Amino acid sequence: MPIELKMPALSPTMEEGTLARWLVKEGDSVSSGDLIAEIETDKATMEFEAVDEGVISQILVAEGTDGVKVGTVIAMIQGEDEGAAPAKVAPTPPTTAKAEEPVVAPPPPLVTAPAPAAPAKAAGDRIKASPLARRIAADKGVELAGLTGTGPNGRIVKADVEGAQPGATTPAPAASAAAPVTPAAPAAVPDFGIPHEVVKLSNMRKTIARRLTQSMQEAPHIYLTVDIRLDALLKLRGELNASLEGRGVKLSVNDMLIKALALALIQVPKCNVSFAGDNMLQYSRADISVAVSIPTGLITPIIVDAANKSLSTISTEMSALAAKAKDGKLQPHEYQGGTASISNMGMMGIKHFTAVINPPQAMIMAIGAGEKRPYVVDDALAIATVMSATGSFDHRAIDGADGAELMKVFKELVEKPLGLVA
Repeated sequence: MPIELKMPALSPTMEEGTLARWLVKEGDSVSSGDLIAEIETDKATMEFEAVDEGVISQILVAEGTDGVKVGTVIAMIQGEDEGAAPAKVAPTPPTTAKAEEPVVAPPPPLVTAPAPAAPAKAAGDRIKASPLARRIAADKGVELAGLTGTGPNGRIVKADVEGAQPGATTPAPAASAAAPVTPAAPAAVPDFGIPHEVVKLSNMRKTIARRLTQSMQEAPHIYLTVDIRLDALLKLRGELNASLEGRGVKLSVNDMLIKALALALIQVPKCNVSFAGDNMLQYSRADISVAVSIPTGLITPIIVDAANKSLSTISTEMSALAAKAKDGKLQPHEYQGGTASISNMGMMGIKHFTAVINPPQAMIMAIGAGEKRPYVVDDALAIATVMSATGSFDHRAIDGADGAELMKVFKELVEKPLGLVA
């Protein structure tokens, strides 16, 4: 019988997406693992692979269509051994909100978890997985039996494997968090006769608006600021870059601050947490989400286990992730997760700012510009290069004293930076 090709959920928070581009046309034969479309999610543009063999008999959603709900039939595949063409299936049209009546989707739960999917293996059955997913799993050492498939009929696809860790097993359900507050739909904005144009929000911008509103409504923020002298760090950076010359690596100040924040979180574990209702998740690894500005908004690729990586490794990974972010090619495991975030606006000349916590994380570090300031050095007034760093902490999970301890350790690591290369 004909196979319905449905809009997949390519990330745990995805409710709808844009069918950016078809890579096949009607009449093309496809096999399991073939790339058939590019889909824009709330975070990136991702490739969608076939999980069944056959001929694309009908394309029901044109490329460029946005607001396509997860589960909508977007195409039909006819088995190669079937003769009759399938009956035409009308796709579910995307809902378009009128400009004067904005619709705000409810925010996701505090602890993000993938939507339930059919298991990839029933009792006595073989594991359902695409050939590409099997190949990636073999390369990464991931056990397919421990994964939950998000493809048709619970089949494991590429995105499921890429987000898994070697030896991964199906995680136990997370403790339920407090029910999120659903904001009321904003009133229509009057234009007062001012010349204007209506700019449609991208999926990413809608997600940013929803999650930051959720963060400010649910997490009571506390802000702690320290001034940090950068002279020693800048001197060490220059020496390290001279030693790395010709190796294709150039350390940035931000690379060193990522490592400093990760080490500080390991030294002050009470700040390396997430609030989860009646429970708290205490992390033993520091995964740092790094804010990267892209044309469509902001995304936070992750440096995993940054405390145990060399500065050159952090620099190389950060350059690659930033390039993929700007091209919209980040994979879910490259931006989902993280135990804390860092946002650096110093390169834009911003001296001081406060950042909104990225839920379900419990803290974010905002980095201002380094500048020459009068500063007391060895009990004498001198000129030093100083920056202001402000930590935003979720006061439900982190007490002020613990946040202050993290800021103190972070300052010490930056001002005595040899600890970053030890």
